[in-house]
Amino acid sequence: MPVLRWIRRNLVVIAGLLTLAYMILPNIVVMVFSFNKPKGRFNYSWQQFSLEAWKDPCGVADLCGSLSLSLQIAFWATLGATALGTMIAFALVRYRFRARGAINSLIFLPMAMPEVVMAASLLTLFLNMGAQLGFWTVLIAHIMFCLSFVVTAVKARVMSMDPRLEEAARDLYAGPVQTFVRVTLPIAAPGIAAGALLAFALSFDDFIITNFNTGSTVTFPMFVWGSAQRGTPVQINVIGTAMFVIAVLMVLVGQLIASRRKSNARN
Repeated sequence: MPVLRWIRRNLVVIAGLLTLAYMILPNIVVMVFSFNKPKGRFNYSWQQFSLEAWKDPCGVADLCGSLSLSLQIAFWATLGATALGTMIAFALVRYRFRARGAINSLIFLPMAMPEVVMAASLLTLFLNMGAQLGFWTVLIAHIMFCLSFVVTAVKARVMSMDPRLEEAARDLYAGPVQTFVRVTLPIAAPGIAAGALLAFALSFDDFIITNFNTGSTVTFPMFVWGSAQRGTPVQINVIGTAMFVIAVLMVLVGQLIASRRKSNARN
């Protein structure tokens, strides 16, 4: 039958679209319920269309404070993990030294082990050091957690770089700093940007590691978890929808810039 033949021919595409729809469906539900006006404390069933939550997204006490704190931690954790991860990636690819193979293996441990193991380990370290749990312990924990992901992303980019481009820059009398800024860094930039975006998303979204090392500090994921015990305010759906839309717009802008660069290179 023609229909069966068409399905067999496009089976991979159909499976991919169904998987994508399954992944996006929770975001669509969150988006729809951000316009809901629940009668009780729980925003789990549709009652009435309303824009009240969008007009006052900070209407719930401490919501925007926890959101601001999560953004601050994610920003600084991204800077720290990206800077350290980029240097580690270049060192692992460009240099030969003892224990290089062991370090390459250890880099994957935070990604392979359950988060609760790393969270408990970091908590034990902070307690043994006598550190007071709070903003700084959460920030250090997030940097340690995101570091492996940044190293992996940047390392993949650095390994694909052609060293002859840097040699050509040195042949044209460019110094080490000029070669790095004008040749090496622009080529490695996509990998660094990918690692930074991944680190920001992981840090902003993290709950387990934060919960172990937070003390009295309340981040946005912890606020959502705490609110779910008493009743989920609609404003949480508003913030989630806004973050989802911003992320989608950033991806679309990135794709647009990349396609324009490709078309300009061809011309």
